[in-house]
Amino acid sequence: MPDYRRLHVKGACWFFTVNLQQRQQTLLIDEIYLLKLCIKQVHQLQPFTINAWVILPEHMHCLWTLPDGDEDYSGRWRAIKKAFSRALASTEYRTASQLQRGERGIWQRRFWEHQIRDDADYLRHLDYIHQNPLKHGWVTRVQDWPYSTFHRYVAQGYYALDWCGDTNMSIHGDA
Repeated sequence: MPDYRRLHVKGACWFFTVNLQQRQQTLLIDEIYLLKLCIKQVHQLQPFTINAWVILPEHMHCLWTLPDGDEDYSGRWRAIKKAFSRALASTEYRTASQLQRGERGIWQRRFWEHQIRDDADYLRHLDYIHQNPLKHGWVTRVQDWPYSTFHRYVAQGYYALDWCGDTNMSIHGDA
């Protein structure tokens, strides 16, 4: 069995990618209100700062900063995935292994994480998150994707509303 080693740095900022098992589904936006409710519930029980987030039909990216003295991002993801899965009817395809383990077939087992190293790394990941709907062809303008923190950053003056993700078009204010 593989030994998945993760960094555990208290109070760090992290970039995450979390995927559905079936990448051709649209479950995350079909059940967006349920997903947001599950995130909110976990956020209330195990606080963290949501720096940025984009939810696409079959995967999501986000930047979180954990509280000082806290390193348990895995527990938060486990709780979000579990709450979302339990709230859905069990209609998805499951492998023999998943059935044997009593697992659902909704999420990929693992997620990808990256500890943010510095301000430049943070800004690269922030832009990546917000341009992702455009990158995947879900919209022709970033501003048209409703399931992201992009509009919060526009309101703060960080991005122009017509920002398209091209680094030449990026407007980085003091936010």
